[in-house]
Amino acid sequence: MRLKRVLALLCAILIVFSSGVMYANAEKTQIKDLNYLKQIIEYIKANYAGDITEEELIEGAIEGVFKKLDKYSDYYSPEEFKEFNTSVSGNFGGVGIQITEKDGYITVITPIEGTPGARSGIKPGDKIVSVDDVDIKGVSVNRAASLIRGEPGTQVKLGIIREGIDDIIYFNITREMIRINPITYKIMDNGLGYIKISQFNGNTYENLKDILKIFDEKNIEKLIIDLRNNPGGYLDEVIDVLKFFVPKGPIVHIKKADGTIETYNSNLDLPKYKLAVLVNGGSASASEIFAGAIQDSKVGTIIGTMTYGKGTVQSVVPLVDGGGMKITIAEYLTPNMRKVNEVGIKPDIVVENTAEPKVDLSKIPTLDKTRKPTVGVVGLDVLGAEMILQILGYKVNKPDGIFDETTFEAIKKFQKDQGLYSYGVLDFTTQDALTKAINEYAKPDNVDKQLQKAVEVLLEK
Repeated sequence: MRLKRVLALLCAILIVFSSGVMYANAEKTQIKDLNYLKQIIEYIKANYAGDITEEELIEGAIEGVFKKLDKYSDYYSPEEFKEFNTSVSGNFGGVGIQITEKDGYITVITPIEGTPGARSGIKPGDKIVSVDDVDIKGVSVNRAASLIRGEPGTQVKLGIIREGIDDIIYFNITREMIRINPITYKIMDNGLGYIKISQFNGNTYENLKDILKIFDEKNIEKLIIDLRNNPGGYLDEVIDVLKFFVPKGPIVHIKKADGTIETYNSNLDLPKYKLAVLVNGGSASASEIFAGAIQDSKVGTIIGTMTYGKGTVQSVVPLVDGGGMKITIAEYLTPNMRKVNEVGIKPDIVVENTAEPKVDLSKIPTLDKTRKPTVGVVGLDVLGAEMILQILGYKVNKPDGIFDETTFEAIKKFQKDQGLYSYGVLDFTTQDALTKAINEYAKPDNVDKQLQKAVEVLLEK
């Protein structure tokens, strides 16, 4: 909002200048440099009728500069920069709990194992109502997280409502350095190793090294690497990770602003693992570096859907006021010099995980509970009930909206199966039960077709 206000002011003041002292004509043109910007800010300060500070104007001007750059370059205020670094690095001072907003409360999803939050006894479902005696009901998740985090060694007091306990419970917890592990893994029943990497943060390489050691001890060499919805992360992390998998040769090429190309290489003599890599439209940046390197080096099969297409590299620069900037400095190319930016990585095997309902509910008339039809009644509610019963496998004549004896018997059987009073009347309770049943039936199958294909591919090798 502040940026929009400042930009609007700049547009307005330039109109004023067209008839004032900074008028530009054919004989004299005002040079637009930093001094020009300074004059604009000074003019606004002296003449603007609203309430705005010089700091706000300067920050708005800086933000305006970044609006002229690509969508991945950005400017961060001190508070924003702190949150950015936390999200990317995976390390922060805190208590180690995952939170969300639910029913107006900041609610604990789960405490992270081995952290102060877990040791103190915080439980999933706990509602946090205060931080250091400040009421946080209704605040955003980001704001709550910012209040709970702090320097390691300092204390934070959390007020919690817990189901079954009338009074607020208070926890005084000493913060520690929390290191987020972005990897989960398991050994599947078929003997394949499964590794899910949610982000290439500063802890990815070390955690993956430990997981691969476990797999090596069990002689597991066929791995599924799941990068779906992984937005990316640190360039050096993904390069280090790829050195476990990519044979000797290029991993990625970095094309800099001046046109020079820097190549990062692997020194791995003989790849140990056979890979299937899962990607989708949420796989971006470092995830695409990973997928591109595996695809070009032919040490694995890429499965899923087209990736996002972010093929640029950003440099993060801290500023003296505690803020920071992220600026695009290069473009990366796959080992075979393929462009990724605005293109993406096309999987070797395209598999869609469809989420379409089995039934188009919009074509079924609503059971609106305005009456209780029985034999002989005609209407859309009867038609809706007949259609639902037919889909659910009950014997009815062709749905026509006429409540006949066949419909009566079908409703009686449905009522009996649902544990309801079985008397053949389409009462309100039965209408609710039919609606609930068809909604459940219509839900898409939660079958992970992409994962199934990965298993199939690896087991064939």
